[in-house]
This record gives sequence, C-alpha cells and structure tokens, in this order.
Amino acid sequence: MVDYHMTGGGAPTGLMQDGRYMQQEDDWDRDLLLDPAWEKQQRKTFTAWCNSHLRKAGTQIENIDEDFRDGLKLMLLLEVISGERLPKPERGKMRVHKINNVNKALDFIASKGVKLVSIGAEEIVDGNAKMTLGMIWTIILRFAIQDISVEETSAKEGLLLWCQRKTAPYKNVNVQNFHISWKDGLAFNALIHRHRPELIEYDKLRKDDPVTNLNNAFEVAEKYLDIPKMLDAEDIVGTARPDEKAIMTYVSSFYHAFSGAQKAETAANRICKVLAVNQENEHLMEDYERLASDLLEWISRTIPWLEDRQPEKTMQDMQQKLEDFRDYRRVHKPPKVQEKCQLEINFNTLQTKLRLSNRPAFMPSEGKMVSDINNGWQHLEQSEKGYEEWLLNEIRRLERLDHLAEKFRQKASIHESWTEGKEAMLNQKDYETATLAEIKALLRKHEAFESDLAAHQDRVEQIAAIAQELNELDYYDSPSVNARCQKICDQWDVLGSLTHGRREALEQTEKHLETIDQLYLEYAKRAAPFNNWMEGAMEDLQDMFIVHTIEEIEGLIAAHEQFKSTLPDADREREAILDIQSQAQKIADYNNIKLSSGNPYTSVTPQTINSKWEKVQQLVPKRDNALKGEQDKQQSNEHLRLQFANQANVVGPWIQAKMEEIGRIAIEMHGTLEDQMSHLKQYEQSVINYKPNIDKLEQQHQLIQEALIFDNKHTNFTMEHIRVGWEHLLTTIARTINEVENQILTRDAKGISQEQMHEFRASFNHFDKKRISSLDADDFRALLISTGYSLGDAEFNRIMASVDPNNSGMVTFQAFIDFMSKETTDTDTADQVIASFKVLAGDKNFITAAELRRELPPDQAEYCISRMAPYNGPDAVPGALDYMSFSTALYGESDL
Repeated sequence: MVDYHMTGGGAPTGLMQDGRYMQQEDDWDRDLLLDPAWEKQQRKTFTAWCNSHLRKAGTQIENIDEDFRDGLKLMLLLEVISGERLPKPERGKMRVHKINNVNKALDFIASKGVKLVSIGAEEIVDGNAKMTLGMIWTIILRFAIQDISVEETSAKEGLLLWCQRKTAPYKNVNVQNFHISWKDGLAFNALIHRHRPELIEYDKLRKDDPVTNLNNAFEVAEKYLDIPKMLDAEDIVGTARPDEKAIMTYVSSFYHAFSGAQKAETAANRICKVLAVNQENEHLMEDYERLASDLLEWISRTIPWLEDRQPEKTMQDMQQKLEDFRDYRRVHKPPKVQEKCQLEINFNTLQTKLRLSNRPAFMPSEGKMVSDINNGWQHLEQSEKGYEEWLLNEIRRLERLDHLAEKFRQKASIHESWTEGKEAMLNQKDYETATLAEIKALLRKHEAFESDLAAHQDRVEQIAAIAQELNELDYYDSPSVNARCQKICDQWDVLGSLTHGRREALEQTEKHLETIDQLYLEYAKRAAPFNNWMEGAMEDLQDMFIVHTIEEIEGLIAAHEQFKSTLPDADREREAILDIQSQAQKIADYNNIKLSSGNPYTSVTPQTINSKWEKVQQLVPKRDNALKGEQDKQQSNEHLRLQFANQANVVGPWIQAKMEEIGRIAIEMHGTLEDQMSHLKQYEQSVINYKPNIDKLEQQHQLIQEALIFDNKHTNFTMEHIRVGWEHLLTTIARTINEVENQILTRDAKGISQEQMHEFRASFNHFDKKRISSLDADDFRALLISTGYSLGDAEFNRIMASVDPNNSGMVTFQAFIDFMSKETTDTDTADQVIASFKVLAGDKNFITAAELRRELPPDQAEYCISRMAPYNGPDAVPGALDYMSFSTALYGESDL
C-alpha cells in the first residue's frame, strides 16, 4: 500500500503554489452532489477508499455519512493516512462530544493548509451527506492526489497527464478527462496492461462491451494490485457523465500502485522534453508566419469592399448590401478576430518559451510584425464603421421613399376597391319596378352612399398629395404613380355626376306610391292583431287540458262560453279588414299601377284570414263535446272520492282508538298472567274480525287508482296510512301477548310468585311516566333504588350492561324481570354442575361414557359424550372424558 504521510508540518506545496488548483479542486462543487447517480458513485468510491486505510487499524465503515458522525473513525482515518497523532478524542455519546471530535479532525485538516469551504462539524454530526462527501473529497485531494507530479504538473493535471502518457500506445483509448473517457473501461485495462501486461489480455477486449471491460479491470486490480473495488461497472455505464471525483479517487489508487515503475521513464522523458520544446517552438514560428500572411491578405482584400459607397436604387438591393455586411460581421470577421487574437497569443507564448529556454527572440518577416497587423486591423475597423453609417443612412432614405410608395399603393388600392362596381350601381334602373318601401329604402341607401362619397373625398386628396411628394423626392417609379393617380381623379368626377342624377329619379318615383302605401299600412295595422287573435283562438280550442276536480272543468266550460259570445264582433272586424284591401286594389287598377308584390307591411293575406276564420268555426263545436265528456268523467271521480272518504273516516279513527286502547291494556292489566293472556287473545280476535272493513276500503282504493285520482279533499286518511296503522295495531297486540308469554316463562323458570310479578309490574309502571313500556337510565336507577338497591356508579354500570347489552339507553320490562329473577331466585352454577358430575364419577376428576349412560337418560348421556373432550390428566384411563371443561363451557367464561 502507498504511504500518504506528510513529509513536513508546513502547508502543501500544491496548495500554496498553485492558486488555480485551489479554486478548481479544494472549492468542490456542491451542486453536483445533488445528482443521485453521482452521489451513489461517490458514496461507494469514497467508502472503499476510506476502508483501504482504516483496515490498517483493524476497522472499517459501512455508511459514510453515519459512521463519521461521532468523529472517532474520522480522527482514526486522518491518523492512518498522515502518520501523525491527533488530540485524544472524547468518548461521550452526547452531541457536544461528537461535535468536539469532528472539530478536532477539521482543525487537523486545516492545519495542513487545506481550505475548508462551508464545511462545519454540525453538518457532519447531523449526517449531512453533501457536506460529508465534500469533506472526504478534500481529504483525498490533500493526501492522495496533491503530491502527484508529472513533468512539472501536479495534482489533477499531473494525474491526467500520467494517464495520457501511459495509455497513449493503446487503440480506442483517448483520456481527456476523468469522466466519459473512462466509461468503456479500456483506459483502466490499458493502465494495468502497461505496467503488468501478464494480467490483462488487452487485444481481446471490445469497446462495445464496457461492463465486461470495467469488471475485468476492477477484479484484476483488487486481486493482484491490492486496489479495492471502488465503483460498480453498471453505475459508470448507466450514467451519462460518471462522477469525476469518484473516477479521480479510483485512478489515483492506480497511480500510487504503479508509482515505482514511473522512475524508469523519467530519464527518457527528460530527453523528449528538450526535443519537444525545440519542435514546438519551430512549429509556433511557422504558424505565426502563415497566420500573419493570411490575415494581412484578408484585410487588404476587405478594405476596398468596405470603402465602396455606390448607392442602390431599391430598398431590396440596399438591404442585400446590409445583409452582406451583417454576414461579414457574423460569419467572416469573427474567425479573423480569433485568428488575430490567436496570432498575438502565439507570438507572446513563443517569445516567453524562447526566453525561458534561453533561446534568442523570434523576429517575424518584414511587414508581418504584430504592429503591422494592428495597423492594418485599425484601418479595417475605421472603414467598417464608415461603411455601416453610410448603409444605415441610405436605408433610412430608401425606407422613407418605400414607406410613401407603399402608403400610396395602399390608399389607391383601398379607393379602387371601394369604387369597384359603383358606376354600375348608380346606372341601374331598379327604382322603376320598386314598391314604396323599396323606394324609401333606396333613397336612404343613396343618402348613405352620398355621405360615404363625401368621406372618400379626403382620401382622394391624400392620394394626390402623396403622388406629388414622391415626384419631388425623385422616386424611381414616379411615372406609374402619376398614371394611377390621374385615373383615380377622373373616375371620381364621373361618380359625382352619376350620384346627382340617381337622387332626382328616386325622389320622383317615391311620390307615385305613397297613396297606395297608406292603405297597405292601415290594412297591416288591423290584420296583424286579428290574425294573432285567430291563431290564439285556434290554439286555445285545440289545447289539451288536464283537470282533477269538477270545479276545474266547470271553470273551463264557463271560459269557453264567454269566448263564443265574442265571435259576432270578430266576424264584423274580419269584413272591415277585407274591405281595406279591396279599396287598395281598386285604386291601383284605376291608376294603372303595377304592383310587383303583396302588402309590404304584413304577410297576412285575405285568403289567410278567411282560411283561419273557417278553422275557428269548425273547432268550436269540437271543443264543446270535449268539455262535456270531461265534465261527466269528473262527476264520476267525485263519487268515488266520497265513497272512499266515508269509509276511511270510519276505519281510521277506529284504528287510532284501538292503538290507544291496547296501550292502556298493556299497562293496566290485572289478574294472573294466564288471565291476562286469555284477555289479550280475545282482544286480538276482536281486532282481526274487523279485517273485512279494511278489505272493503282496499277495493274502493283500487277503483280510485284505476281512475287516476291523486287527491281527496273529503278525508285526511290515505290507504297507506290505513295499512300502516292496521299493521302497527296487529304488531303491538302480538308484541304485548309475547311479553306476557315471556313473563310466564320467566315466572315458571325462576320460581317467581304471582304477587312478585304484580309488584314488579306496578313498580315498573310507576316509573314509566311516558307509558312507552321502557325506562331510560335515570328512571331505571330510581326504580332499583325503590326496590331496596344501594347503587354506586360502578355497580349501576354493571347492571346496565346486563339489562341493556346493545347500549340503546332504554330498559324494557322483560329485561327488568330477567334481572330481578337472577337477583331473587336460586340458579345453578358451573361449580354446582361440576360437583354433580364428580358425584356421578365416584369422586374422580374424569368420567367415562359407561358411567354417563348408567346415570343419565339416553339422550342426555349421548349429548354429553358427543361434546366432552378427552381427559388428559395424570390419572387418565382409556375413554376418560373431561367433565370440568364441559361444565365450564355450559356457563361461559363469565361464570368461572
């Protein structure tokens, strides 16, 4: 293994002398640690690296952000890799002890000249993965990578140069970085093969099988080179860009493993270095001469083009010039700027290298000095600036002309579009056959056109003014502009003349039609409401009606009779309207007026009025018959309502009275329970005998349903109410009978006397103030107290759980009786039954089937045999049965 101990107590050379290295490596990139794939790679790599050192001290870590939280293994790791003793750690488990330990480790790292950026002990103790990985990376940089030095380069650059030198002879290997250059695994295999060719068959490796390549290198390194496996091949291949820190850590292990073999190359490298310097200097000189010649030639070729100030006639041509200039700026000049910059850099670099290697300074050919190039470039910049200003000014001038020309074309096009078809419209004779309404519409339309014509006068003047300005500015296409402007002005004069002539013709025609129009208007004013009246009458006469009472149908009949009384007046109005139409036709015939269409104010014709009037006359008798039929139907329905109501008004109160009566009977019954049972049975039979009245009411209800009668104002009882009441009555009687039967069973089973039963009933009824045969918890507590119980809350809750197992909050009389029977009578218990079985068994702890069959009736003996489990006690004999478990099961766990 490689010894990473420091050679002195001072700051590291790489950290103190190379500022760029401090910025690039020590100030690690925290954002990248947020990438889950990179974080996974760093965790595995850093964990393996730490364990490769911790195993020297006989320990290791499993979770990198957990195992360093108390600072103990972190301090141990620093002692192993530095070879120095750190202050004694604190062994306490409190957070302050952990923070103090981590601070001791961080102070030691800082004492080695390492800059710790935003890494504090609290983050490490809290298990902050990002900060913990950053701290480990800082340690790796300081103790594993910083001291790497190859050809005057150190740390990361030295390690990269070492990898490039070692892998240069291998095909398909091009190490340019510490991430994607290692993804295919060939670089790892090349490093091993370069130093230990017997371990790797490099020619058999394939670039398209990265997982196999990586696993091969990792396994060989772990087995033969004592380099632990720090990465998984799948993680590297499955990541677009493997984590650079993980790769660097892994590769540094290879460097230290092969560092002994590097000494053999030092002498050869020194010779190559001297030769390489001379070759590079000569190459830089040749490049400078070539680049200088090319750049000066391009400058001399470009300046005349930039000094050309010949203007173009059109905007398009000038824009092409501007585009060429922009293309020059974007495409042609930037590479030349770069060439100029590179030329100066190369010149300065060359002079520096020559000076450092004690060689004479480089003197370029005549005219190719840096100052010559700068003078030419300055001339180019001045010409470029003047050319750009001239282009912009010329484009602004042509822009103004193009804007005016486009404005002229737009206004001319708008005007020509507006005038299109206007002459034909003004010349048409449509008014010769038009109606008065059409004539008035044409006049209003013509007035609107005259207003529009006046508004367009301003546009014509603008067109002429723009044409004049284009002429004054010497626009290249002025002849076509002038011709178009003259055509617009000539057409404008023609439109004015035609407009005046059409107005005179329209006004003369209007007067001839006004007389006929007045009659048409009078006809329309009276025909429209009369037509609406007839349509409403027809709609009402044909309207479907739905009534449910005799009063509703009589109201419809009265309204129909009132409508029929208005028919004579309506007929006289019809004749008057038809007479107006006749007068208008006579006037038109007398004056030889050709009417092109019907009445313009209405679509209601005399034929329409006569047709609808005939329809009304036909519908009236049909409505009479329909109303009469509905009247007969409603009279029949009213009879059915009365018939059902009379019967329901008897049955309903009877059921209500019986319900009240059975309630009183249940509370006030006297005599023995058998007498009460007999009385209730007789009462039940008397109620059942009333069933024919219910059946009769059902029949009447069936007739009402068939007639679709939905309401009955003669009674408040519906058939549903009657059914529910009847069923409730029968159920209440049956429940009362069942309660008495249960009382008899309880009395007989528990040995309660008749006097006790009466006493229980009297006490219960006394506290049943609501007469609902149930007591709430407060009333039940009062009842128990009245019977002599002294109750605490716990005892009362136990009793309530017994009498009200469903937690309904109410106690029935039967539950009360059951409770009192348990309290006042002697009952068998599980212990008593066990004692009885023990007598039958001859004082044994078990019993046999033969003994059961001998002592008990056959059916009860077989019942016990089938349910008793085998007895497994120490004194058991074949066929022994366990009567104790059987007896306990009979009474349940509550009786144990």
